[in-house]
Parts: sequence; C-alpha cells; structure tokens
Amino acid sequence: MRYLPHTDADRRDLLKEIGAPSIEALFRDVPEAARLKAPLDLPDHMTELEVERAIGAMAAKNRHAGQMASFLGCGAYRHHVPAAVDHLIQRGEFLTSYTPYQPEVSQGTLQYLFEFQTQVALLTGMEVANASMYDGATACVEAVMMANRLTRRRKAVLSGGLHPHYREIVETHARFSGFALDARTSAPGMAEDLASRIDGESSCVVVQNPSVFGDLRDFTALGATAHKAGALLIVVVTEAVSLGLVQPPGAMGADIVVCEGQSLGNALSFGGPYVGLFATRERYVRQMPGRVAGETVDVDGRRGWVLTLSTREQHIRREKATSNICTNSGLCALAFAIHLALLGEAGLTRLAALNHAQAVRLAEKVEAVNGVRLLTSSFFNEFTLALPGPAAAIVDRLVDRGVLAGVPGARLWPERAELANLLIVAATEMTTDEDMDLLVRTLGESL
Repeated sequence: MRYLPHTDADRRDLLKEIGAPSIEALFRDVPEAARLKAPLDLPDHMTELEVERAIGAMAAKNRHAGQMASFLGCGAYRHHVPAAVDHLIQRGEFLTSYTPYQPEVSQGTLQYLFEFQTQVALLTGMEVANASMYDGATACVEAVMMANRLTRRRKAVLSGGLHPHYREIVETHARFSGFALDARTSAPGMAEDLASRIDGESSCVVVQNPSVFGDLRDFTALGATAHKAGALLIVVVTEAVSLGLVQPPGAMGADIVVCEGQSLGNALSFGGPYVGLFATRERYVRQMPGRVAGETVDVDGRRGWVLTLSTREQHIRREKATSNICTNSGLCALAFAIHLALLGEAGLTRLAALNHAQAVRLAEKVEAVNGVRLLTSSFFNEFTLALPGPAAAIVDRLVDRGVLAGVPGARLWPERAELANLLIVAATEMTTDEDMDLLVRTLGESL
C-alpha cells in the first residue's frame, strides 16, 4: 500500500475489538526462529517523495538483459515476445479478471484455459494438463507430493541435475510435510546411477531435461526401472521452447511432467511473475493439484466450458484438497497460450531449431578461447563451460564491458568449491552474431 492511514489510537481500538492485548500477540503462531530479533536496518520514516527518490535510485542500479549482450539462462530465458501477446492480454476482459469462483459465467476464461491445457498436453506428450501453477519450481514440489499420495510412499529420489532452486523448494516442503529425500550432487556430463537409488520406499525419481548444466538425456530406461519398483518418473523442464525439438517427456514414460512456461509469452521481468505447467496421465487426474477446465454442451446443445476438477482448499474441504497453495497464473497462462498459438506447431519447431543452432555456434566460438573447455556434449540452447579461474569474478568484470556472460557455478552452488570455475551460458533467437563476438573477445581479454 502507498498510504497507511491508521493512527496509534486506531490501532488500540482495533486490538480491543478483536481481543488481542498487543500487536505482538498477533504473531504468536509464528515460530520464534522465524521472527526478527531487531528492526531492519532501515530509516524510521521518510516522506513519500524521499521514499520514491530512494527506491528510484536503487532501481536505477539494475541492468536488464535487453540493455546488454545477455547469455543468462538457468531457468529464465530471454526470448522475443510478439507485440500481439501484450496487446491481447491487456484487454479489460483479461487484465481485470481474477479466478472465477462462479466459473461457468466466465466462458471466455474457461475456453482459453481449456486451449492452454491442450497445448501443454501436446507439448509434453501427456494425456491431461491442469490450468497452470505458480511457476516451475513450486510445480515440481507439487508433483513430488502427488507421487507420495499416489504410491502411498514418502521418499523422493532427486537427480543432481535438478536446478538447485527447485531442489531447495522440495527440501523445504519435505522438512515441514514429513517426507524423505535422496538428493545427491552431480556435475556437467556426469552419468548418474539413479536407478540403483530407487527402492521399495521411493515414491518417485525426479529428473530435469535438459539438466541445469544443459545436458540432454533419454530417461526411457529410468522410467521403466521406476515403474518396475512401483515408483513414478517426474520430468522437469525449465526451457519450454526445447519441447519444440527435444523428445517430449511423455514419450520417455514420464508419469508427471512439470515445466517453467516463462519462455513463451512472458518476459524475464526480473524474476516474475512466471507460470508453471503441470501434466500427467489421465488415470492420475484426481490427484493432480489445481484446476481442469473441460468441454461440454449446454441445454441447447451449444459448445461450452466448465470447471471439471477443482481440488484446491478454496473449493473443497481442506482435508480433501490436493494442494493448499496452488492456483492458476491466469494472465501468464493466457500469454503463453497466445504466443504458442501465434507460432503454431511449425513455428515452434523452427524457433527451437534456431535456438539450438545459435547455441551450437556460440559453443564453437567460445571453445576456441584459450583456457576455456566445453563440458556439455549434448545440449539444446544452454551449456556449461569450465574456466581457468573463478567464474563469478570474470562475470563481474564482463558486466563493465556490456556483457552478461552467464550464470557462474558459485551463484547456484555457493557451498561447492569444485564448481566455482563453471559458467553456464545460454543462447536464444535473441543472441546476435555481434553478441557472440563480444563475449568471445571480452572473455578472452579477461582471461
């Protein structure tokens, strides 16, 4: 809120009305470990104008990917979003609408969610998809908890190629929801023996394709092993554009597929909002979190849409809900659907092929730089380099030369000193020849 009107007298009256002795008493259910021990190091008060100036000065320090030659990736990718996407999602019917709690009166919303679900199912090679999630990371942990419910088991096996931020979110839920994790580390190009880690207590094995290092894998055999042991295969995809070229997870035997959908229709936006994709097999649909919009006919036989499944706690009894946090990121899902519809199947395939081609060209160029080694042998549009020194320091130096060189290993794994020299680099259709040459030149000079 820009303006807080309550006086001290107002606060006393409010506390008296609700029967609380103090403001501190309102926070008694927050664990002591989660409470601040002292006020934040911020000014006690400033005028509105002073606050605007201070925040504006902070914001001016940011440099966004559009201002520089950018090779950032690791789950958030710079792609071109057609102007038609922003134009359409800013129509009042879409921009001002919220979750339809009387859904059948919102036929337009239900129709685009139905089309979105169809697109996600086709992309992932699965039978059914929901009306979206918050983002790829929270969709990942929802998939693990869904597998726990389906198998009645309480242990998940996590690949070392899973994005560490996704892993941290799963670890947080495991700690508070009471399920076990078998999560180990990995490295670029490293073969993991995930099959040997699946046992009679495992509900699922979670892999990412391409991995956080950019490695592409075929998980068909792993899926068969998991199924034989009574576990499910969960495949995470952080780069949705890859599904235009890479074999879909459904064809590898995946039981649940979750994706970050930011790449289509949604700008980087300094980290959000993004949109999570969630798809599964039809036989598991009743344990899928979120909502499903379905097609029907009305009393006059006309085509229409309904909310056929809604398993969140706002719609049903809390103890029956599959998730208490999930929702659909409606506007972001609409942007995704519009962008994909504009591309069409052939357009998505061409876009994916262009991304791969640009990455191959970039890999060839940077590998020629003295002291640089390419560690990823099979990739889509992202790969890992080994530098002769700490990558974070080199990235910092290149920023001053107008280059966002990529994501250093220390940024994702600060506790793993052996990964400090790694640099994860991405190329998309936005990467120009001039960008590549600038990276190669400045990287060579910096080294």
